[in-house]
Amino acid sequence: MADDSDVPLRGGPPFAPASLTPGAAPHNIEAEQALLGAILFENEILHRVGEHLKPHHFYDPVHGQIFQAAAQLIASNKLADGVTLKEHFAKQGSLADIGGASYLLQLLERAARLTAHAREYADLIYDLALRRELILVGQEIATLAQDPPLGAAASDIIEEAEKTLFAIAETGASNGGFYAFSEALASSIETAAAAYERKSDVSGISTGFTELDRNLGGLHGSDLIILAGRPSMGKTALALNIAFNIAYNRLKALRDFGADYAQSQKPGGVVAFYSLEMSGDQLATRLLSDFAQIESDRIRRGKITKEEYERLKDAAAELQVLPLHIDETGGISIAQLQARARRLQRLQGLDCLVVDYLQLVTSSSRKSDGRVQEVSEITQGLKALAKELKVPLIALSQLSRQVEAREDKRPQLSDLRESGSIEQDADIVMFVYREEYYLRRAEPKEGTDEHFAWTRQLAEIQNHAEVIIGKNRHGPIEKVKLFFDSRYTRFGNLADRRGPETLAAD
Repeated sequence: MADDSDVPLRGGPPFAPASLTPGAAPHNIEAEQALLGAILFENEILHRVGEHLKPHHFYDPVHGQIFQAAAQLIASNKLADGVTLKEHFAKQGSLADIGGASYLLQLLERAARLTAHAREYADLIYDLALRRELILVGQEIATLAQDPPLGAAASDIIEEAEKTLFAIAETGASNGGFYAFSEALASSIETAAAAYERKSDVSGISTGFTELDRNLGGLHGSDLIILAGRPSMGKTALALNIAFNIAYNRLKALRDFGADYAQSQKPGGVVAFYSLEMSGDQLATRLLSDFAQIESDRIRRGKITKEEYERLKDAAAELQVLPLHIDETGGISIAQLQARARRLQRLQGLDCLVVDYLQLVTSSSRKSDGRVQEVSEITQGLKALAKELKVPLIALSQLSRQVEAREDKRPQLSDLRESGSIEQDADIVMFVYREEYYLRRAEPKEGTDEHFAWTRQLAEIQNHAEVIIGKNRHGPIEKVKLFFDSRYTRFGNLADRRGPETLAAD
């Protein structure tokens, strides 16, 4: 065990890592001693520097033991110094293992000179711990590359390495684990307090649709939300509208509040949109059409006036920095999707994910155990990603054709394709339904009484849509009525027939 000469005799900036012999792991024993001595001299230092530091971050296991024991005593509102720690380890029969009482006193005696630099010592210890973790990961990657598991491709190794590196970047450790209920309770209270202070029904991220927000309380981190519908119901349009509203709210908040954008009642967020079917250009055209109030088919055909063209340019200029990121990779695997989302959160931040659509994501498994099993792996992967990144994840899904065979074509949970896994893993399942779509295809012969009744019924439901909440782990099952404008493929609040609250009129 170290003697007095191992402890620095005067204060100063953090110690640089000691010169290492080839193959030695990065560490600095002197910095560990300095920090422990400062904590024993002034317990309050632990609260200032110990929020991210854990016992396993210390290179010397003895130092990890001392840090853990001191943290336990301080958390119990007890004094942690040489005397109390001596009693603590003596009761455990491990006093000799840590170098005896003399070592505790060595740490404490010179601490008065070191407390001013405690934060720097803590940061250095943490940084060196991360470097040791990176070395281990690098060794594991090299081993896997030299001798890969049976059936594993290089891309699989890259994806696994990226996942591990993301975990290190976020937490400093590649493994999760148990944590106290008190931490979960504190997080729950913070969420409740935020909702109370906002004085609104929305405690999560606003979708931009008043009634939907009222029923869901907004979109919440870690939730997997399935948005399903038959073709032409508008599920992509609704998902894109939600994504745009979230991103545009963020853009407005940044513009109006600057660095204090969180003061905004609807701060929005950064959105990632995986468009596995439509191209990025097509999505951008839809958004420009909606924002500039010009029909998208006229934009594509160039049938617009000079005034409309200027309006289109102004809309494009305003949306240039919209925090919406599009990935149009077709047939992307669940592992690739996860890796890219982690990278985006690490580099740009991420508040919401949209996947359009679920059935176009592929499994990472090389062997096929059937489509149901493959979809199960995908939905489990999406739910795990939502929890890992702590963001809401909206995944679009197709419905089976059995909907068309019923007289009432409103979808239900059993209509989900491979519904077992999708329904089970989802926190919320919503269906998009437009009765107008089916009624228009059942037009009777003109001039008949049936046609007159049909015309009257069509006028009543024209531009109306429903979002049916078929499953909700956090609240009731409801139907939400929305306005749908087919000219711009846009959903909006029924009370505001121009569209979502966040559009150009704002």
